Amino acid sequence: MSDIMTPIPFDRLMNRILVEHQQGAVFGMQKCYQAKNLQPNTLFGRKLEGQIGPAAGPNTQLAQNIVASYYGGARFFELKTVQKMDGRELAACVAKPCITAEDECYNCEWSTELEVPQAYAEYVKGWFACKVMAKEYDLGDPDAFQFNISVGYDLEGIKLPKVDRFINEMKDAKDTEIFKECKAWLLANLDRFRKVTKEDVEAIQSEIINSVTVSTLHGCPPSEIEAIASYLIQEKHLHTFVKCNPTLLGYETARAILDEMGYDYIAFTDFHFKDDLQYSDAVPMLKRLQELAKSLNLAFGVKITNTFPVDVKNNELPSQEMYMSGKSLFALSMSVAKMLTRDFNGSLRISFSGGADYFNIERIVEAGIWPVTMATTLLKTGGYLRFIQMAELLEKNLAKPWEKVELSLVEKMIADAKSDKHLVKPVKPLPNRKSDKKVPLVDCYTMPCRDRCPIHQDITSYGRLVNEGKFQEALEVILDKNPLPFMTGNICTHTCQSACTRNHYETDVQIRTNKLIAARGGYDAVLPGLKQEGAVQKKVGVIGAGPAGISAAFFLARAGVEVHVYDKDAVAGGVVANVIPGFRIPAEEIQKDVNLAKQYGAQFHLGQEVSDIDAFRKENNFDAVIIAIGAHKEAPLVLEKGEAYNALHFLADFKAQDGKLNLGKNVVVVGAGNTAMDVARAAKRNAGVENVYLVYRRTKRYMPADQEELEEAIEEGVNFQELLAPFTHENGKLLCHRMVLSDVDASGRRSVKESDEVVEIPCDTVIASIGEKVDGAFYEKNGIAVTDKGLPVLKKESNETSVAGVYAAGDGAFGASVIVKAIADAKLACEAILNKTIGTDRPSQTTDEKIYGKKGNLVEPEKGLNPDKRCLACDHICENCCDVCPNRANFAIKVPGVEMHQIIHVDYMCNECGNCETFCPYDSAPYKEKFTLFHRAEEMEDSTNDGFAFVDNDGNAIVRVGGEKMNYKVGDKNTKLFYRLAELVDTVYNDYSYLLI
Repeated sequence: MSDIMTPIPFDRLMNRILVEHQQGAVFGMQKCYQAKNLQPNTLFGRKLEGQIGPAAGPNTQLAQNIVASYYGGARFFELKTVQKMDGRELAACVAKPCITAEDECYNCEWSTELEVPQAYAEYVKGWFACKVMAKEYDLGDPDAFQFNISVGYDLEGIKLPKVDRFINEMKDAKDTEIFKECKAWLLANLDRFRKVTKEDVEAIQSEIINSVTVSTLHGCPPSEIEAIASYLIQEKHLHTFVKCNPTLLGYETARAILDEMGYDYIAFTDFHFKDDLQYSDAVPMLKRLQELAKSLNLAFGVKITNTFPVDVKNNELPSQEMYMSGKSLFALSMSVAKMLTRDFNGSLRISFSGGADYFNIERIVEAGIWPVTMATTLLKTGGYLRFIQMAELLEKNLAKPWEKVELSLVEKMIADAKSDKHLVKPVKPLPNRKSDKKVPLVDCYTMPCRDRCPIHQDITSYGRLVNEGKFQEALEVILDKNPLPFMTGNICTHTCQSACTRNHYETDVQIRTNKLIAARGGYDAVLPGLKQEGAVQKKVGVIGAGPAGISAAFFLARAGVEVHVYDKDAVAGGVVANVIPGFRIPAEEIQKDVNLAKQYGAQFHLGQEVSDIDAFRKENNFDAVIIAIGAHKEAPLVLEKGEAYNALHFLADFKAQDGKLNLGKNVVVVGAGNTAMDVARAAKRNAGVENVYLVYRRTKRYMPADQEELEEAIEEGVNFQELLAPFTHENGKLLCHRMVLSDVDASGRRSVKESDEVVEIPCDTVIASIGEKVDGAFYEKNGIAVTDKGLPVLKKESNETSVAGVYAAGDGAFGASVIVKAIADAKLACEAILNKTIGTDRPSQTTDEKIYGKKGNLVEPEKGLNPDKRCLACDHICENCCDVCPNRANFAIKVPGVEMHQIIHVDYMCNECGNCETFCPYDSAPYKEKFTLFHRAEEMEDSTNDGFAFVDNDGNAIVRVGGEKMNYKVGDKNTKLFYRLAELVDTVYNDYSYLLI
């Protein structure tokens, strides 16, 4: 594959816009922003009907990027930087992939990868396209958007003929060939427009820009920066912004801000802070430039911020250094803004970029900081569509003229940023949101939440029904695969939510909440109607009435099997009922799950322990037995002195005695999993306890507990003691060795080693929560083969043990895990017993219009137990790879007669930035692994992608699949090509010919 982008000629660019718009989109964007009846503001003496736009970077490097931005609502365009190094010379220096924007963003790209004249042509084409689109599609005033050039990186380079010519021709393009070409095409094709007239085309001004943003490299001397800006002000007579680096803050300040906001893992040294422009030099320089510009009736300001270089520590990108942006940059950028606003008394104009998005854009603009340009938010799902919501939000402040930057508002934003969940880093690292599957060439839309769920629940289906108020129907969908809606609705670890696409917007869809709403709202109506599906002449015994045992009873009884469940405890529900604290889940709701199984006919025999499986089976004439005994063997904490209370024993005692245990004033919990969080929160509620300390040998970031569990413990006042390893308990103190974290290793993990420092923690009671094990002796006593860890040896396809007809499920089969995994284990065993599949997959029932209506919109879920309506139904429409591609190189097409849209990769638009790989739900990179349209057959030779290229205008193509090439003719019914791929090639030729440049 070539990473060199091929610009689209203007005639093809406009043809695509016009034809694709008739299909309902423009460069893949299915909705647009219309700035109707607005009173525009002014900037640099020109009208401006919006204060936002794309920053100099990937979103302004090609004409189509500019078009997509304008269509979405951008009105100020900071064009990608041009400099003396360009084209293939520069591309050869940029490591690829060069962008990853999963959370905060990193990149290792620089200026335009086109040659400077090519970049110029792209900007002119984008200028003309936006002008006529404004009129044709009622997007706004054709003269109320602005282009701003970015040039760098030294004065010598800026004065070179090709850059000098670029600046001059951007100032006035009327005599250039591309300007004439664009204008001529529009005049010759007026019949293709409904609203654009000859007068409109003739009125398109050739003075494309009157402003510039100066970009300099790190280490550029103050004298050079001042010389560049002075030259552009005096010689080129341009309104000028100078980019400022966060290094102006100083190393200690920047490090402290990032550490406080959870970005302590981001690594950088003080090198650039010492080598870059110093704040003491910056202020007088900026004042001189401000006065110079004022003397020439020009505006002057700063652009905050330029790049923030950090070290590559975890293989984020294939380089040694990368540039950080996005939410981690916000507080740094605003802190620079605060300093300059203070020292200039608000008179210094600030153009802002550094973590701006929907959640903070209004406050930024209200503080007097604009224009605001952005990149990171556009590189996430929703892409350019994110502009629409922001543009609409800012309409009410549009006409307010700029007076000054308000210091108090800037200071307030910085203070609030330190606790803003949209800006701070979560305590825990982001979970892996990709599946372990490879993206298919066709029909790739998938439901990541269902894929991640161990029982593949139909999450979008019951979520939609909950939102429609159809709780009975929603619960019926849930019960098809999930027999424990109350347990999972209350305390499921919801791995489905970690895979939710909305994580890339703001917050995952509250799937567990939707489930609980359905359970509570539908239970009374559903319960009486539960009837066995038939009669199965089998009788099955289940040992254990925890989640796995109840699930097995439910599935088998529903199918018509006679089921008997035995448990040594007096209350069914296992650990959930007898150990997990009541503040986590109401006892009556646990029993409602038991009642569902009983309603189908399952019989529970409580207070009866089973020790001899063979006798148990023979005495009751069971055809099969399922062992669901849980994992209760203690993993003891070994101390030199003193003993520790086992976590499960403590929780059971706490529950039985209603939180009135004699623990003393100071309790220390050793461990860091979800059970440890339950223990710590329970201890906080225990009578007489004043302090609860949680000790762990690593930091919070590496704790195995879920983010949600961790946050709840923190909120309730548990005192976290990190990097400590306890070794003795005596005299009311727990003695611990201080641990030290190593650097990140190749796996992304940091090991720990013990130091000589000893730390004392006040302690009356130690509770150990370091895991539970399976008691292998039970299996061995019953003649069941076990592994060296005491787990039963099971057949993978059925969970059958070495004893025929005896199955195992849940924690007792695989070790301590989660409820939904216990359900999956039970389901597998039941399917083997029943010899049939349990549950039916239900695709999302929605429309393109509904989903496209949600795309790009950032919306937090309602607080409390309210239905979450934000689901994007990813199996109906995904298109993440299309959203996040700044060049629009991934494209969704509609194949006639095929419901699911198909994704193709357009090779000539791609520069291998790699961003689509970050957001594809598969373990794949769409720019390498989706069916690819090549510009020419020769370009297939530079790529290993499966794909196709047309060799003439008569529908003859070369196709490569699995590395094998073949000739194909559009419409060929006898082709050896897989019919789905043939449909794809045919559709591109017949319905999307505008993709063929």
